[in-house]
Amino acid sequence: MDSFIGIRFKKETAKRFQEFSRKHFKSHTEAMATMLDFFFYNEISPKEKLGPTGRTIEQTFKKRINAVIAIMRDMEKTQTKPTVAMIQSLFEMEEPKKKPLLLEKKQVEEKQVQFREKKNYNNNM
Repeated sequence: MDSFIGIRFKKETAKRFQEFSRKHFKSHTEAMATMLDFFFYNEISPKEKLGPTGRTIEQTFKKRINAVIAIMRDMEKTQTKPTVAMIQSLFEMEEPKKKPLLLEKKQVEEKQVQFREKKNYNNNM
């Protein structure tokens, strides 16, 4: 069996460590070893901050997502809907009248008369 050594801590710190250790680990030795390994393997100091917490990251994501949604709604209102309406109006137009091909020119059978005699029914000749 391994031997133990005594380390002196303030009462408040010792109580906090004991509560933490009981909650997450089987023994105080295992808790201390795991904490030391964590700092050693991750090459970080316990005094430095690790950056934003999960809550702040979540809030940032929510803000960005809301901004993206607002941009998409604006694009839909200003670009997508008017474009769709224009395309639909183009397709809803009546089919253009079929124009005869140039090869099918029809000759005009009637000649247009420029002057006509006026018929006067009162004047019998």
